[in-house]
Amino acid sequence: MTVIHYILRDGTDRAVDAKDGASLMENAIMNNVRGIEAECGGCCSCATCHVYVDEKFAALLPAPDDMENELLDGVAAERKPTSRLSCQISVGPELDGLIVHIPEAQY
Repeated sequence: MTVIHYILRDGTDRAVDAKDGASLMENAIMNNVRGIEAECGGCCSCATCHVYVDEKFAALLPAPDDMENELLDGVAAERKPTSRLSCQISVGPELDGLIVHIPEAQY
């Protein structure tokens, strides 16, 4: 199983045994990770699943497409170079140990 580390707003590390093939957002919702709102349910239309990917893992991910980039321009928290929408990242064994930080705000 792939382990994903969600760093919560208070700095707590919430390690989750993630389901491969599901998105980071889906795994967060299935494991009751606070701070991932996912208002649109994962169809890339709301940006309330914004996360900051830890820099040492950013190169493992494909670049965001145009739609994701457009939504990231309107996130509630600061957009950073490693900002991503967790609904657009599919979990697989290559992401074992991935660390993502949940921003202060999603709205």
